[in-house]
Amino acid sequence: MNSNMEKPYVVGIDIGGTNTVFGIVDARGTIIASSSIKTSGYPTVEEYADEVCKNLLPLIIANGGVDKIRGIGVGAPNGNYYTGTIEFAPNLPWKGILPLAAMFEERLGIPTALTNDANAAAIGEMTYGAARGMKDFIMITLGTGVGSGIVINGQMVYGHDGFAGELGHVIARREGRVCGCGRKGCLETYCSATGVARTARELLAARTDASLLRNIPAENITSKDVYDAAVQGDKLAQEIFEFTGNILGEALADAIAFSSPEAIVLFGGLAKSGDYIMKPIQKSMEDNLLNIYKGKTKLLVSELKDSDAAVLGASALAWELKDLKE
Repeated sequence: MNSNMEKPYVVGIDIGGTNTVFGIVDARGTIIASSSIKTSGYPTVEEYADEVCKNLLPLIIANGGVDKIRGIGVGAPNGNYYTGTIEFAPNLPWKGILPLAAMFEERLGIPTALTNDANAAAIGEMTYGAARGMKDFIMITLGTGVGSGIVINGQMVYGHDGFAGELGHVIARREGRVCGCGRKGCLETYCSATGVARTARELLAARTDASLLRNIPAENITSKDVYDAAVQGDKLAQEIFEFTGNILGEALADAIAFSSPEAIVLFGGLAKSGDYIMKPIQKSMEDNLLNIYKGKTKLLVSELKDSDAAVLGASALAWELKDLKE
């Protein structure tokens, strides 16, 4: 009997700025048990790791025990696959380099791998979602920021240091909007959910035409508000999506020139805004492509449910892990 049969499950842990979600996942991508804790509120990362394990262990025991778990996969901001560490994550409460994979291995005796959240999403899409069977694709996550996971020839691209694939920080506009990273004009400042809200505020301030968005205090506008207004036929809201989609399409055309992927998979709330965002992205991407690439790269929306995707993606890392005892 191979160890696959004896160890039918993996664990996925998604570490976000607000919540940490974890689940037990089977080979078909079904989450059979899950739970979560708040990420902050633990003075040290050790106390945090203890708390995750305290909550995770009962789930493992209820599903046949540690011997049934093949491995643990962790998705986290600034996660480094090579070292199993989270390095200088701006939105986590602990500073510096955190050896999280080793901490979970120590506490649970289960082999653990860790990568950044966008790479985890790409691995999830390749294992259970829209990119099944694809060898070359790029995953773009449109959330608070813009993340990306690049797969070339069936392999996640990590680069020499473990940090490759930050398309959210390619410069979309020279001397453009100031980014949280300290540079100017990053794609993330325009095409994240946060960027869409920023565009809304700028347009509303610069223009006088009527818009449903004027009924909301400017500083409270979210990308969801822009979507709701667009659905109701609001011209300004639709224009915000066109502006956003146009910039993202240009950036995707550049990315295609780099790795000629079979598909680009968009993930996150913004990707769910349907034609309002997808049509401008598709048009801008095709308009800006070099001839040899035109019409070849599919633009897809993720097939993974937002709520499950992070845990599924993280868990998919764990199928590749070797037994600690071997």
